[in-house]
Amino acid sequence: MSAMRVFLSYGFRPFFLLCGAWAIVPLAVLVAVLVGMPWNAEALPLFRWHGHEMIFGFVAAAIAGFLLTASATWTGTPPIAGGRLAALALLWLAGRLIVSPVTGLHSTAAVLVEIAFLPVLGAMLAVPLVRTRNVRNYPFLVILALLAAADALFHAIALGLVRPPPFDPLRFAANLVMLIVAIVGGRIVPAFTRNALLRSGRGSSITPSPRLDVAVRFAIIAVLVIDLVAPDTFVAGLAAAAAAALVAAQIARWEGLKTLRMPIVFVLHVGYAWIAIALALKALWILAGAPWAVNWLHAQTAGLFGTMILAVATRVALGHTGRPLVVRPAITVAYALVAAAALVRIFGPALLPLGAVHVLACAAALWAVAFAIFLVVYVPILFAPRAA
Repeated sequence: MSAMRVFLSYGFRPFFLLCGAWAIVPLAVLVAVLVGMPWNAEALPLFRWHGHEMIFGFVAAAIAGFLLTASATWTGTPPIAGGRLAALALLWLAGRLIVSPVTGLHSTAAVLVEIAFLPVLGAMLAVPLVRTRNVRNYPFLVILALLAAADALFHAIALGLVRPPPFDPLRFAANLVMLIVAIVGGRIVPAFTRNALLRSGRGSSITPSPRLDVAVRFAIIAVLVIDLVAPDTFVAGLAAAAAAALVAAQIARWEGLKTLRMPIVFVLHVGYAWIAIALALKALWILAGAPWAVNWLHAQTAGLFGTMILAVATRVALGHTGRPLVVRPAITVAYALVAAAALVRIFGPALLPLGAVHVLACAAALWAVAFAIFLVVYVPILFAPRAA
């Protein structure tokens, strides 16, 4: 089998590569413009473009890679592969080109191509899920539809077609992604931890907690809804605090400290913990006005999304190519660098007397090196046939 046929045999292969590469680009462009590179005045505003591309470029590619791969396992059907997978990847690439600052296409009807990616992904996933009546995973189809609506609203506002609502569609999208992480993480973190501990002979007392898991999901849904109707209000702060406490209660049951010597497992706990950290910082900023918590949203994006995407991508790529679930030391370094990048981005402006641009550049450098390491280690794996 040729390398390209292998590459297009499973969704995680092209989309984790695209995700890893695009993790670097919007942040590098942002820093370059802030230090003097010219920005097209007719393009989307710099920070709006950056936010859009981190969510609907970087994160969307990761979601596609995961769901396209997981759906085959959930439904027992062949994965979406070959020409259909290539077309979907090209659609994602076309979207990046259309909203880039150099084409000017974001203000034309071509933007419909960018908006089409998530609906097309959802339609592809819906076929096997509905055919096999995989009701448990229907919520992902709803979330994808809501993400697509957020993307469409973002562009409609940018084009002046609608008046801006009281909420930011990018934050709405970020909350939807947090909900995805809560659903997926609530399933895989305790399961993978228990299996790893049992294989190592250490034993595990982790037991299912369906009521707590449901409570966490509804608490995050409450955060999402309140951010739509009353963002940054006292009620929003209380909702964030309650959700943070519930997520912390989940994490406390999952024996994460026992996995300190298992980086591929421990990083899942770190990634999931960012939900509680982000929500707690949000609550502190809203309720107490703590100045060092002002960048709480970056705990949700750089911290949660960055860490969890790297954690899941490195594990899925090994597991679905028949390789041992043990990461190389360089990937452990990448895990640490992503966490460091998030910490610098969140707390650096308050704690480091370097200036905002210098702090951002430092965080961006740590982030870029982390995903560059991922690409160096995993691109050969993504093109290689299954090992066993």
